Amino acid sequence: MFDFGFWEIILILMVALIVVGPERLPGLARTAGLWIGKAKRFVTEVKAEIDQELATDELKKALNKQEAMNDVYEIIEETRKVTSDIKQEINKTAAESRSAIENEQSEQQTDQEKTDQESTTDQKANQTLP
Repeated sequence: MFDFGFWEIILILMVALIVVGPERLPGLARTAGLWIGKAKRFVTEVKAEIDQELATDELKKALNKQEAMNDVYEIIEETRKVTSDIKQEINKTAAESRSAIENEQSEQQTDQEKTDQESTTDQKANQTLP
């Protein structure tokens, strides 16, 4: 706190001895010691309160950061759900498309077989006609 050297302390004690006198100097020293002790305790308590407030502020910041991270996690989870839904829709559409293509191919094949049968029937009919 204050920077007192050895000689400054000796000077203060000499002045106190002259001003107060040798009979009352021990009582004055005891009273000064009590006041210094109270001042030190007060400073220690203030430091502890400041440290506690700083720790509280840090904790609040950590909680706010955690809340922000929770929001990010919620966004990520929501994105995963949407992605899953999109994948399911794509798979469903792909399956429907495959089914439609297979049906179309089947119909074309049936039409081709009918056309082939009609051609064969026409050719047989043309061969039997003179």
